[in-house]
Amino acid sequence: MSPIEPGSVVWRDGTRTALLAFARRSRREAGGFVWLDDAGEPDPDKVLELWINARMTYVFSLAHLAGEPDALSYAVHGVRALSTLFHDGTHGGWYDAVDFDGVPGDTTKGCYGHAFVLLAAANASAAGVQGADDLLAEATLIHSQRFWDSTAERCFEEISADWSHVDDYRGANSNMHSVEAYLVTADVTGDTLWRDRAMAICELIIGTHARGHNWRIPEHYDHDWTPIPTYNLEQPADPFRPYGATPGHAFEWARLLLQLAAALKSPPTWMTDAAEALFAQAVLDTVSDDTPGLAYTTDWHGETIVGERFHWVIAEAVLAATALHAWTGKVLYSDLVDRWWSEIDTYFVDHETGAWRHELSPGMSPSTRTWRGKPDAYHAFNALILPDLPLAPSAALTLGQRS
Repeated sequence: MSPIEPGSVVWRDGTRTALLAFARRSRREAGGFVWLDDAGEPDPDKVLELWINARMTYVFSLAHLAGEPDALSYAVHGVRALSTLFHDGTHGGWYDAVDFDGVPGDTTKGCYGHAFVLLAAANASAAGVQGADDLLAEATLIHSQRFWDSTAERCFEEISADWSHVDDYRGANSNMHSVEAYLVTADVTGDTLWRDRAMAICELIIGTHARGHNWRIPEHYDHDWTPIPTYNLEQPADPFRPYGATPGHAFEWARLLLQLAAALKSPPTWMTDAAEALFAQAVLDTVSDDTPGLAYTTDWHGETIVGERFHWVIAEAVLAATALHAWTGKVLYSDLVDRWWSEIDTYFVDHETGAWRHELSPGMSPSTRTWRGKPDAYHAFNALILPDLPLAPSAALTLGQRS
């Protein structure tokens, strides 16, 4: 455990430096960022993943704006990989995964990965990364022309490589990360259309669907956005499409709602009410007085389904509590912030390597039921840098103005 108060500015600065040192080890000189194991070595059984490469590009772009030495070269490396290795030069867009020669195993185009490309491109553009403006131009075009469903006012989930076939499945997760990307894109480009789209997604998925399910968010839908509450019942621990409610996403949506509200001149009151309700239900379903950590999933009555504790869930919890405390001033939220930073320091931060343990058992020992290794710095990095910044404008603009 750290001798410095967990969650303090000094603690977060030191922890962020250590996290970035570990993340640097994912750089592959031939292109892209690799999946790291627990020790920080490349996992030989993992190919190059779009979401990891886009997230790393995002992280190092913001790190550069925050003054982190040599982060710019890593951001340039990421933009180059997204512009070449993962890019479909024939039909446009990006492949979800490619082998080390750049050959895709599955050519389906996914909204989840494309949302992170847009997020990476917008932040890299704000950071002045070489090639980022062109990447952002294509990413905005692809999202507008391919993934944005103007009828449903939400995003399609998966589309064939040549854009000729749209899969029937619809997902809240990819739409959530599209909201995140749209908020930054609106700030970086000055086009408020992206903020309008973010609002439409929030109104429908949170204002309608989450409200109608006692603030537990339906994650899975059919082609006309009818919830599928039993989706993946037989695969409850799926890393991207688990069965049931995902409290970590409730925390994440709560923060995004407040970031969107802060960007508006006159935010509607339902946004604050919804953020508090999402947070309250997630806390009720996951927080125990005598057990650390937060469960991955619950059923529709709040009973735990997958009790493993993921680093990203507690990272989003502490960010949501921080945002709600800043927005409302309520002491309840600051008390939870203190508790969760202590748990992060005690259980999740690997003080030997600097990375965060991605998955722990309900007893807080290492687990690999869903995740193995330490491939992702995105959630931890956000938890370590966003508390120092206002809810709006986005981090890239705020840091850019300070640099």
